[in-house]
Amino acid sequence: MARRSIEVRGENWWVYPGGGMTSHDRDEFAIVFEKGSGSNRVRRVTRYRPTGDPRCDIALAQLSDAELCALFDESQTALTSPQTNYELPSK
Repeated sequence: MARRSIEVRGENWWVYPGGGMTSHDRDEFAIVFEKGSGSNRVRRVTRYRPTGDPRCDIALAQLSDAELCALFDESQTALTSPQTNYELPSK
């Protein structure tokens, strides 16, 4: 799985495909944003529909940092996503 690191408002986030293509011949996939580890881990998820290569690793690699930051702004907490098993926030 390809991972990238980006900075969003002064915080470093790992970015990677979340797996689970839709049933429409690989037309979109989840992108997971993650920072921290263990009980301090925070994850957010958004959906992305590539306009070029439909393979998620390649499509993710082709996105600029600015495009990833825009997708981050559209993302939702892990609590809302099956890709993260509806992960509850850490306490």
